[in-house]
Amino acid sequence: MSRKSASHIVIVGAGAAGLMAARELASAGRKVTILEARERCGGRIHPLATSAFGYGAAGGAEFVHGEARVTRALLVEAQLSLQVIQGTQWSLDDGKLSREARYDPHEAAELHRALAELTDDLTIAEFLRRHFAAPQYERMRQSIARMVEGYDAADPERASTLALRDEWMGGGLHAQTRIVGGYGALVTHLVEQCHAHGVAMRLGCIVSAIEEADGGIVVRCGNGEVHRGDAAVVTVPVPLLQEIALPPAARAKATAAADIGFGNVIKLLLRFETRWWLDRNKELGDLTFLLSEATIPVWWTQHPATHPVLTGWFGGPKTAGLAGLDRAALIDAGLASLAAIFGLPRDELAQKLAAAEAINWAQDPFARGAYSYATPQTRAAQATLTRPDGAVLFAGEALYRGPDMGTVEAALSSGRETARVILEGR
Repeated sequence: MSRKSASHIVIVGAGAAGLMAARELASAGRKVTILEARERCGGRIHPLATSAFGYGAAGGAEFVHGEARVTRALLVEAQLSLQVIQGTQWSLDDGKLSREARYDPHEAAELHRALAELTDDLTIAEFLRRHFAAPQYERMRQSIARMVEGYDAADPERASTLALRDEWMGGGLHAQTRIVGGYGALVTHLVEQCHAHGVAMRLGCIVSAIEEADGGIVVRCGNGEVHRGDAAVVTVPVPLLQEIALPPAARAKATAAADIGFGNVIKLLLRFETRWWLDRNKELGDLTFLLSEATIPVWWTQHPATHPVLTGWFGGPKTAGLAGLDRAALIDAGLASLAAIFGLPRDELAQKLAAAEAINWAQDPFARGAYSYATPQTRAAQATLTRPDGAVLFAGEALYRGPDMGTVEAALSSGRETARVILEGR
């Protein structure tokens, strides 16, 4: 049976990619079943209780990056709006808080020139060793490493320079917004659309195996459920592909995922009784991001909203050093980091704390990390994984070949494209 004539598609995963693929397929008249391991939809979009934080807080994806055309179109559908992130970025250097210093213009020009002249891909670490090893570039090297590890959750020894060149020089880092109500509102819209088109959703169904049989597929879940269909779309994070038994051809394709980077993030949300940091420095009234070398090094506010919440962020391979900390210990590490940054007793901050959450995405059994990044081998791996052959297809943010890999936009775009592959019989 060709995919174009496939009448029943089983989708593994109810994250952004899975929900988008399901909606597109079901609205075109196909029968769709979604199998989701969690007891909720959204995947690495993880809404937190509004009652705890006072707004649509996010334990996972929070920002909308770049143009995000698919995301923005969905927001129009759902009658949701975007809020532009405005304000001032600060950093803690040599024990002093100051507005974030910009690159030396001469260093920035040298960096852009070296990036523009690059023709063969190599890792960020190797790029810096080849072009900026001299002592006078130490601060620039540290800044780039901090960006790669913190923003991209990537390992500089694996991350692709060409991919990051497109990100940095394309201006994507500076075009960030938030969805009013959070990504959870967008997930709700997609779920409602799926239900309206008759999509069957099975939560708490951990897929253990996909088999080919009688011209179609059989999907087996750990709880004993068995689902049959004409084709399957697997949208789980790339570390989980090795945990699902697949038909030989699909398994051979899935091995390419080893060439796609996948980084971790630890995210904390601390709601206080007041915005006490303004008492320390009135100039922090428009604080957006705060960078430091503390254990939890990056913090941000909800500015221009005035919620007394600070969000902590620690990304990249160094998060492995906190792997042994549970939720309470991570929250304590966050309080200690803020105490060190602002020169306050940790106990004083703890007394001001009204609500808290901490998520180490590497410890989530259905994610095993936060999001993907490109290595020099990733584009070839994506081409293999998205090759439209066989009854098992793959989708997700890691397989998006545009400039915003690793984002919700990437997941939505990949899910939509995979649905089109099926509908058009490509």
